Amino acid sequence: MEAAELGIFMVSACIVTVLLQHPGSPVHSSFPDPFLRRALTGLAMAATAVALIFSPWGKQSGAHFNPAVTLTFLRLKKIQPWDALFYVLAQFAGGVLGVVVAALVLGSAIAHPSVRYAATTPDAGVKAAFLAEVVISFLLFLTVLLVSNHKVLNRYTGLFSGALVAAYITFESPLSGMSMNPARTLGSALPAGLFEGLWVYFLAPPIGMLLAAELYIRLRSAKAVFCAKYHHQNGKRCIFNCRFNELQRQ
Repeated sequence: MEAAELGIFMVSACIVTVLLQHPGSPVHSSFPDPFLRRALTGLAMAATAVALIFSPWGKQSGAHFNPAVTLTFLRLKKIQPWDALFYVLAQFAGGVLGVVVAALVLGSAIAHPSVRYAATTPDAGVKAAFLAEVVISFLLFLTVLLVSNHKVLNRYTGLFSGALVAAYITFESPLSGMSMNPARTLGSALPAGLFEGLWVYFLAPPIGMLLAAELYIRLRSAKAVFCAKYHHQNGKRCIFNCRFNELQRQ
C-alpha cells in the first residue's frame, strides 16, 4: 500500500508537470504565467495527496508514503523498527516505479528539459534549498502532530496536509522544487540522471520533521502522540503502537 501510494503520487506529479510545463502542451499555452502554473500544480498535487490519505489504502497504511515521516514516527515510538524498515523500502520502490510507469505512458515528453521527470532540484542554490526543505518539513510535521492528536480536528489531518502541499508548491518550489520526501526525489532523480544536491533531500526533510517532533513532545509530551496514521476515523486495522481510543475518550 505504501509503495502504491507514492507510486500513484509520482504518476500524478509527472502527468501534471507535463501538462503544465511542457511547451507543446495546450494547457501550458493556456496558462503562460509561471506563478499560476505553480498554483495549479499545487492544487493538483494537494488533491492527489488528500485522495491518497482518505483512500482505503491510505486509511489502513497510515498514508505516510514518505521515509522522513515514517522515521520520525519511529523516533516517537509509534511504529516498530521492523515495520518502519519495510515501509521505507516500499516507499523508495514505489517512488521509482511510479516514475517508470509515468515514463511509459508519457513517452519522450517526460524527459523534456522543462519537465525533467518532475525532478526536485536546488534551483536557488544548495544552502537555500536545504534551509527551505528543513522549514517546510518542520511546519508540515508539526501541523500533522497538532491536528492528528486533536480530539475534534484529527479526522481533517489530510486536509491540513493537502493545504500545506498546495501552498508549498505555489510559493516554495522555486527554491527546492518542494520535496519533503527522499523517496519522491530519488524516484525522479534516477531516471532523469539529476543527482545535484541529492543529499539535501535525504537530510533536510528528516531533520525538519525530527525537530518538529522534539518541539511537540517538549510542549506537550510523548504520550500526546496517539498514533501514526494521518486518518484514524475508520474501521481499518492499525499496525502502529496505537492509543487512539484514549484520545477519543478525552
